Amino acid sequence: MASKDEPRNDARARGAHEDPPQVENPEANPKQTPPAGNQQKDPEDWVTGHEPMTGAQASYLKTLTEQARAPDLYDPQLDKAEASKRIDELRERTGKA
Repeated sequence: MASKDEPRNDARARGAHEDPPQVENPEANPKQTPPAGNQQKDPEDWVTGHEPMTGAQASYLKTLTEQARAPDLYDPQLDKAEASKRIDELRERTGKA
């Protein structure tokens, strides 16, 4: 053990840390690979799909209908599931998919 007057060479004593080992299997770290099942769920199966669309959905839908030159496709009364489907359709139509 080093005396009080001698500096310690131990990296941990200096506040340094070691990086964790690299993960070989991306499935082992859920933050690196999002679960596939959640992102591909049919909007008809969403628990909250019947609720009014979110503000973000409404804004994006409005933008897409303008870009597609189809303002009649914007309906502020759509629910979340219907808005999601309409957004997907318009993304394909405008080449944003």
